[in-house]
Amino acid sequence: MRKKLFMMLMALTMSVASFAQFEQGKVYASAGLSGLDLNFNSNEKWKLDLMGKVGYLFEDNWMVTAQGEFDYRKYEPNYFSLGAGLRYYILQNGLFIGAGANYVHHTDGEGCRVDDFMPTVQLGYAFFISRTVTIEPELYYNQSLKSHSDYSGFGLRIGFGIYLNTK
Repeated sequence: MRKKLFMMLMALTMSVASFAQFEQGKVYASAGLSGLDLNFNSNEKWKLDLMGKVGYLFEDNWMVTAQGEFDYRKYEPNYFSLGAGLRYYILQNGLFIGAGANYVHHTDGEGCRVDDFMPTVQLGYAFFISRTVTIEPELYYNQSLKSHSDYSGFGLRIGFGIYLNTK
């Protein structure tokens, strides 16, 4: 019984993964949500992060991205960021790695303006629920160049992505 259940699960996974065609020329749009006490650094207690991302597959498996982000923080001032990056899809199975850089604007605990540059890395999976729509869980790490101990952090983001063919 377990073998049959495992085989059915593998068949379902393979049929869903067969939609994962990260071909040159596709356009990508995504909206994501993170925070919810899943982002950890020494400066935050609770936050809610809303992110929008667009991308273009300029080569098979390679995507260039641009993103905007707004973070609502209950105990600290809010902040926003703009960034750009690259994403690489591994073996057409939906697993991806990404890297980028973000310009972040926020205020510190005393109300002083802080502008920061944050390199970021991501590891995620594009799980196709239809031929063009994905659910994308993603682990990320943001490295602050302004103050590592106060603003660097890792977290979990859940997003929805849409892959559209431009041809």
